Amino acid sequence: MERTEKFEEDLQSLTLRLTEDVQGRAKESLVGLRDRLIELHRSNIVKINHSVMEFVCAKLLVLKGYDVQVEHPLEGGLTCDLYAAKGDGSLIVEVETGFVPPEHALDPSTYLLARIASKVTRYSNCTGKFALGVPPQYALQIPAQLIKLPRERTAEDLKHIKGLCDQYYTSPPVTLEEVKNARLHSIYLIDVDRMSSREVDPETYVYNKQFPAGSRGRFNNPR
Repeated sequence: MERTEKFEEDLQSLTLRLTEDVQGRAKESLVGLRDRLIELHRSNIVKINHSVMEFVCAKLLVLKGYDVQVEHPLEGGLTCDLYAAKGDGSLIVEVETGFVPPEHALDPSTYLLARIASKVTRYSNCTGKFALGVPPQYALQIPAQLIKLPRERTAEDLKHIKGLCDQYYTSPPVTLEEVKNARLHSIYLIDVDRMSSREVDPETYVYNKQFPAGSRGRFNNPR
């Protein structure tokens, strides 16, 4: 089966499962998102694993009353995975699978830590609320400085996050002002197998006891 046909078959199957218990506007919104993802895949913009997670998370947001878009363009040449608007408020969700490109095979943990730092710093400055979406099997690394409220960060915290981002992302580099204002509001746990998503606050995510032994300290070590 051709890749495009397989993608569309998987998305159609997922749509049927996600819309079993919804009707009206919510169902129309999910069908529209499916069609948009298929269109993007035909242009070779999205991949199946990532798209499935976006779609499952989108259902929760739609049911919360948000108007949801996928692969939404932002200022500065950025494109976010999910852009949700409700009234005057907006929410961006960036989906993370833990993928490490081959060129970072020798520094995967540092790369992923910098990737999350860069995403929180850049994207949260483009929206009212910012969240990360992750599968339950991936223990997301979040820099301890970004768990703090912006007003609680020290000059050393700002310097550390900027330095981490600058190791990998310099086009353009993040600014100290962006780091100062960066805020991670939520984590969405996206369980594709169960077709469900759950929102938790970052502190609960980082400190809960479901992490593998020894991971809590590593994820929260600011150095």
